Amino acid sequence: MRIHELKPATSRKERKRVGRGIGSGLGKTSGRGHKGQKARSGGGKGPYFEGGQTPLQRRLPKRGFTNVFQKEYAEVKLEDLNRFAPDTVVTPELLQEAGLVNKIKDGVKVLGNGELKHSLTIRAHGFTKSAAAKIQEAGGKIEVI
Repeated sequence: MRIHELKPATSRKERKRVGRGIGSGLGKTSGRGHKGQKARSGGGKGPYFEGGQTPLQRRLPKRGFTNVFQKEYAEVKLEDLNRFAPDTVVTPELLQEAGLVNKIKDGVKVLGNGELKHSLTIRAHGFTKSAAAKIQEAGGKIEVI
């Protein structure tokens, strides 16, 4: 087999070229028929249309609200910080490199789940009371950024 003998797979289908003259079979109205809603550009019903019945998103009651000023923190459990060597300065960037945090978001918050085995200096945007107590109990320091 030579390079000029190569052909695409037989499953390839030619794209439909509409509106290219009456001889093509898809000229003039481009396979849309004459007039009517579906013949127009942007015609047809939307995905939420239910045949004139009140759509689901209008039947259901509205509830609550979304606070646009809410801060979303990336959370780290205290027990996960044991992987770092003693007396390491743990920063949000270091947590991201270690794979403990995907995105820093609005900051990093340390949660008090588990125990800390050795002293660390932890720089984060927030600490729970239990996490702060356990870090200081293990001989570490907390620094709020």
